[in-house]
Amino acid sequence: MKDYPNSAEAEPAYYYPNTQEPYPEMSLAIRADKDPLSLLEAVRREVRALDREMPISEVKTLETVAAAAVAGRRFILLLVSLFAMTALALAGIGIYGVTSYLVAHRTHEIGIRIALGANSFDVLKLALRRGMALTFTGVGVGLALAFAATRLMANLLYGVGATDPATFVAVPLFLIGVSFVACWIPARRATQVDPLVAIRRE
Repeated sequence: MKDYPNSAEAEPAYYYPNTQEPYPEMSLAIRADKDPLSLLEAVRREVRALDREMPISEVKTLETVAAAAVAGRRFILLLVSLFAMTALALAGIGIYGVTSYLVAHRTHEIGIRIALGANSFDVLKLALRRGMALTFTGVGVGLALAFAATRLMANLLYGVGATDPATFVAVPLFLIGVSFVACWIPARRATQVDPLVAIRRE
């Protein structure tokens, strides 16, 4: 039996009569097929029938008890999630800004390549290859560091593994997508500029 919803594993448990070892407080658990609170009056009547002086207090559903048991961890994970989303957004903005600047800075080179006969597709492929190479390097290093840091996060997680596949796939794909757009937009814009104009910018 698990004493708390966030217990790692169930532990052995046994039951004994209250008359054998009395305890000042008792808990009554009721399983219901409908709203448990709708059975409250019926339960009160049954308890009064057994003992008219027995008070009933702290009526709670199992969902409420479980939520209270994990409230502390849930709050910590909420804060961690907010910081993680903020970091992810800043990373996306940073990648877009740096990659876009690097590709846009090569407008002069792109103009020369087009003037020498390179078509737009070749220029785009070159810009994407160079820009994405940096991205894949950064994503690879980031994944390695993330896997190394999973031991620090393992104790804070409940019901989710520290190496959650969805997270380790979704985040790199998001950053790769941001980098792809950051490479594509300025490179595409540069290929539409007159080669002479692009060369004169320098």
